[in-house]
Amino acid sequence: MRLIIAIFLPFLLFFTIGRPIAGIICLILQITLIGWLPAALWAVYALSQYNTQKQIERATGQRAG
Repeated sequence: MRLIIAIFLPFLLFFTIGRPIAGIICLILQITLIGWLPAALWAVYALSQYNTQKQIERATGQRAG
């Protein structure tokens, strides 16, 4: 579900993963038609990093602060 959000509403993804400042920057980028593609790519990359971090936390039993 988050992947669909990352493609169609990139700025919203950043809010769902707890990065509101990046979400605002992404929204500004996304406002222009040309900026939509970089915003979507950035959101997909951020989602990938978020998922990797969660897997590492589960594997090690740690909790990021």
